[in-house]
Amino acid sequence: MDKENIKLGLLGVIAITLVINTFFMDSTPQRLSAIENETPQSNIAITPSQTNNITPLANSPIPQSNPIPTPATPPILSETRTKTGMSFANSNHNFGTIQQDSKNTKIFTFTNTGSEPLIIEAAKGSCGCTVPKFPKEPIKPGETGEIEVVYSPGKQQGSQTKTITITANTTPVLTTLNISANVETVN
Repeated sequence: MDKENIKLGLLGVIAITLVINTFFMDSTPQRLSAIENETPQSNIAITPSQTNNITPLANSPIPQSNPIPTPATPPILSETRTKTGMSFANSNHNFGTIQQDSKNTKIFTFTNTGSEPLIIEAAKGSCGCTVPKFPKEPIKPGETGEIEVVYSPGKQQGSQTKTITITANTTPVLTTLNISANVETVN
């Protein structure tokens, strides 16, 4: 009795797999029309004695009915954000030759070029030696703001390039600033 129930259960799983593969994994027009038309496919009955006589659903006649409305495609992330932008007077700065263990500051000025308030969500340096400070309040369209970047090279030496990545409600979402310096060893 238990073996018979296991066989019936496995046949049920196979039948469900066939139905799913037929209607949801294949994109042939004949099979799609059954999905779009919400046609019930209850004309399949599987018994243990008929396992070798299964007929694919694609060969069975499919009655036509009203199509199911398709849901709207969800918007892309950048389209759901406020359409605004930020423009920097200069997005690169070279400190020139600086000393180890020094503290070097650059203020990057930007303008909100969009029609909505500009909101900066985050600003992050590429390493702990580069620390940005950014305005937490929204910047109105046409107004300017500042991002202060402090670069402390510590024991770094030679040519250095660091980046600051700004995340905001802009298109594109990420904006990158660059700083560079030639760090001399302190004796």
